[in-house]
Amino acid sequence: MRILLIILLYLSILTSYIFADQEQVNIGISLSLTGKYSSFGHMQKNSYDLWRHIVNSKGGLLGRKVNLIIMDDQSSTEDAKINYTNLIEKDHVDLVIGPYSSVICEAIMPIVEKHKYPTLLPAASADQIWEQGFQYGFGLTPPASKYTVGFLELLVHYKFKRIAILNADDSFSITLAKNTQKWAKRLALEIVYLNEFKKGTKDLLEFSRGIQKSDPDAVIVCGHLDESVDMRKALKQINWYPKAYYASVGPALTEFHDILGADAELTFSSSYWEADVSDKYVFSKEFAQLFTERYKEQPSYHAANAYAACMIIEQAVERTKSLDREALRQVFQTMNTLTLIGYYGVDKAGKQIRQFPMIIQWQNGKKQVVWPMEIQTVAPVFSR
Repeated sequence: MRILLIILLYLSILTSYIFADQEQVNIGISLSLTGKYSSFGHMQKNSYDLWRHIVNSKGGLLGRKVNLIIMDDQSSTEDAKINYTNLIEKDHVDLVIGPYSSVICEAIMPIVEKHKYPTLLPAASADQIWEQGFQYGFGLTPPASKYTVGFLELLVHYKFKRIAILNADDSFSITLAKNTQKWAKRLALEIVYLNEFKKGTKDLLEFSRGIQKSDPDAVIVCGHLDESVDMRKALKQINWYPKAYYASVGPALTEFHDILGADAELTFSSSYWEADVSDKYVFSKEFAQLFTERYKEQPSYHAANAYAACMIIEQAVERTKSLDREALRQVFQTMNTLTLIGYYGVDKAGKQIRQFPMIIQWQNGKKQVVWPMEIQTVAPVFSR
């Protein structure tokens, strides 16, 4: 691995001479480097920087050095809108990549539509984004409507019946909760508790007590990192734990375990990519090694999705032999390709249709893939 890094460094120095006096390819990105989504934003930024380093060591795009203009939106929709407006109207970037979270992606879509910038969205999954007639947004992850299906199938397989659903009131979490209800009914699971709380609420003790009274086999929390952590803390406060605890998004980060320690054990979540099964896809294993060596932490699926977006841009530019945005839009719309997170392919609305999430569980301080059974690294463990 060190030899590989030395080679990349050498190539980077060599290409700095090749790129001298040449026009750059400028790619603009707004990320949540501060605020409530900062953990995810930094994962993405690290991946983008890694890709920039690697692609430039290979000669850049169209023989031109890639320059990333990354701005902090502070996890704010308004700041993100300002950032994309400036990137397009003032910086005149060649291309843009979408921000973190469904709600922020939805907010900036009218801007990229207005300026006709084809935009890959590696961190958006709320179905409503692709129900508004946008022509320039392309998803990399499966829609939120299918996010929890694997976990529900796992419950059915192990003969659990009763579930509790709690969600924050942001667009992603609401979509996730509504579709969890839909799929639960289709799978003949009984919903014994259903509730919603305002995004940013830290004290979930009242909700944990209500869930306990409903006596579910499984608890499903629809939110992000904070909600997944806060509900686990609330369950500990009442000294009760369901047979299965699932939370969206947050437990896919090592930060979830860093915060909770032993209390993270047995938590389930969904993931689109994990290092332990990375050898199944192109460049996936190498990405995991390079990222870990460079940043001293394992990449989450949020990082992998960001790098996959760059791989798609690379392939699209290679196919069109240009940075013509309309030509690139056509490629994003029609291409079927393999990336480090699996297959990319979208429907006419730009919604991802070729990806599916796997189910992970924290066991003995490590994330393990427990569903589907064909790729599981270990069997799931349930609380007694």
